[in-house]
Amino acid sequence: MKDKKFYLVTGGVGFIGTNLIKALIDDGHEITCFDNYSTGSKENEQPICQYFDVNLAKIVDYESLIKKPDVIFHLAALARIEPSFEFPKETFEDNVNSTLNILDYARKHNIKVVYAGSSSYHGGVYENPYTYTKWQGEELCKLYNKIYSLDTIICRFYNVYGPHQITDGPYSAIVGIFESQYLNNHPLTITGDGEQRRDFTHVDDIVEGLIRASEYSSNADIFEFGTGKNYSINELATMFGEDYPIKYLPKRDGEMQTTLCDISEAQEKIGYSPTRDLEEYVKQWIRLNK
Repeated sequence: MKDKKFYLVTGGVGFIGTNLIKALIDDGHEITCFDNYSTGSKENEQPICQYFDVNLAKIVDYESLIKKPDVIFHLAALARIEPSFEFPKETFEDNVNSTLNILDYARKHNIKVVYAGSSSYHGGVYENPYTYTKWQGEELCKLYNKIYSLDTIICRFYNVYGPHQITDGPYSAIVGIFESQYLNNHPLTITGDGEQRRDFTHVDDIVEGLIRASEYSSNADIFEFGTGKNYSINELATMFGEDYPIKYLPKRDGEMQTTLCDISEAQEKIGYSPTRDLEEYVKQWIRLNK
């Protein structure tokens, strides 16, 4: 086992945060989570982790809550593009102010920060409020590294799926939505013509990348976590059954036509190597849920 460390995970009752905490617990580490439970679920809490209901957008006396962490995984955010159009102010407060507060806490105590960026950056930072705020978080990581020599790492995720993903509501993603519709015998809903392509990445590969990134000494390096292979939404739908019904909906604003990750730098610098396959995941999920 590696040396035991103390990690702070923000957004730890969310999808990726829950999987990360479980992996860190399995490795024998000590973990504390800050989350405001706005989109995460209390059901995701793990028995060995300590949880605090904290609004990171407000200035918080973190020192009164926890000892100094070795690393902060800053995953907390109001995710997803579509809701950000309706709630731009809340998206900015939750995504930018929280990052600023975490970075300033880290600056005072010289704590490494691993920041969850977004692959939507490549579609244009002014296309929607969500992408803009995640990009602002990246810029703050660069600023704190440049001015204060804070060890910051930016990790961009590509279309994550897997255990603990949200399956309904405005913050759910397409694989989770399809799973919910399949379980309820509803048609799979596709926005636009379904030819938009996505680099779908299993959460286990994301978690492995985050842990590897936390062990790397960084000057605001940017690592892209995907697979280097993409599928159309129509192809994804077909994985649930060649004849399963599909319902097409109007195209949504602010979304990219194609995502495809270049993992070369993450491979070279931290040994990131995704192993999970989307088609195999869907096949196994269907077998378990028949």
